[in-house]
Amino acid sequence: MNQRAKKVRPAHSVDQPLLRVSPRDLDTLLSTLEVRFVALSECLVSAGFRLEMGGVDAPGIHYNIAGMGRIFIGADPPIDLWPHTLIVVPANCPFRIEVRSPRTGFSSLTHVDGRPHSRSKSILHRYVAGDGDPEIVLICGYFHASYGSSLELFGNLSSPIVERFDARDQLDHTLKSALAELVSQEIGFGAMSAALLKQVIVVLLRRSISSMQSWVERFSMLRDPQIARAFSEMAAQPGRHHSLQSLAQCAALSRSTFVQRFTDLVGRPPMTVLRDLRMRQAAHQLTSGTLTLDQIAGHAGYDSRSSFVRAFRKAYGTDPTEYRERLSHRR
Repeated sequence: MNQRAKKVRPAHSVDQPLLRVSPRDLDTLLSTLEVRFVALSECLVSAGFRLEMGGVDAPGIHYNIAGMGRIFIGADPPIDLWPHTLIVVPANCPFRIEVRSPRTGFSSLTHVDGRPHSRSKSILHRYVAGDGDPEIVLICGYFHASYGSSLELFGNLSSPIVERFDARDQLDHTLKSALAELVSQEIGFGAMSAALLKQVIVVLLRRSISSMQSWVERFSMLRDPQIARAFSEMAAQPGRHHSLQSLAQCAALSRSTFVQRFTDLVGRPPMTVLRDLRMRQAAHQLTSGTLTLDQIAGHAGYDSRSSFVRAFRKAYGTDPTEYRERLSHRR
C-alpha cells in the first residue's frame, strides 16, 4: 500500500458555500459597476399559450412576478417558472414561455410569435399571448453592466442563470417601478431605469456570498477571490500608481501567476484592463466640466498630459477636449 501522503482537496459541506469573493471586495465591485439601460418588456401569457421571443443584443434579467409555467432558453432544458424566479438570459439568446392548458397540458398550445417585435428599437414593449387573464407575468430588463469600455459583467455568459427569490426581497416592486418610469417618460427616466436594474443586479450578486447554486462559479470575478481582490483595487482607484508587481502582491500571487490567472479569467491582460478603467473615469470627469485636462490626466494616473491624450484618443477615437465639447453641445 502506498503510504505517501496525498494532497486531497477537501470536499465542501453540503450546507457551506464554495470559497467566494470577500464581502468587502464584492462591495467594491458592485459600487464601481456601471449599468446602462437598453430596454424593458412585459410578457403576459395565459393558460394554454406559448410566447416565442427573439434574442436581444444585450443580457436580460427576466423576473416572474406571478403564475406558474416554464421557459425554454436557447437549446437548454426547460426551466420551471414559479413566482419570484429570476433568470439572467445571455445576449442574443431566443426563448419561449409556455403555460400548460388545463385540458391538454403542454401538448397542444396556441403559439404567439413575438420575435418580429423584439427586434424593434423601442425601449418599452408589451407582449400578450392569450385573451384571458394572464397566468404568467414576466418583466424583462435588458442592460449592459460593465467595468470599463469592454469588460462586461455578463459578457461571457453562455447559459442562463437561475435564482429563486421570494416576496420579501421586493424585486417585483423594483422592476414595476422601472416599468412605471418608462411609461411616464419623465426627465431622467433612462437613468432611473438603469439605477433600478442595478438594484436587481446587486441583490442577485449578494447571493454569491451564500448561494449554493452553480451559476456563481461562472463569474470570473466571483470564482477567483484573489484576482477579485486585485481587480477591486483597480476598479475603486484606477488612478493609483498600480503596477503588475503591486497588483500581484495585492492578490498574494507571484507576478507571472497573477498575469496568467487574471488574463485567463478576464480575457485581457491586467494593465490593458487598468487602462480601460482609467479612461472610463476620465470620460466621466470630462463630462462634469469642472476639472482641467491636466487634473483629469493626473487623476487617471498619467504624469504626462501627452501620454494621457494618446491613451484617450485610442480608447474613444477623439481627443479629450473634442470629447468634452461634443458632449457639451448635446446638453
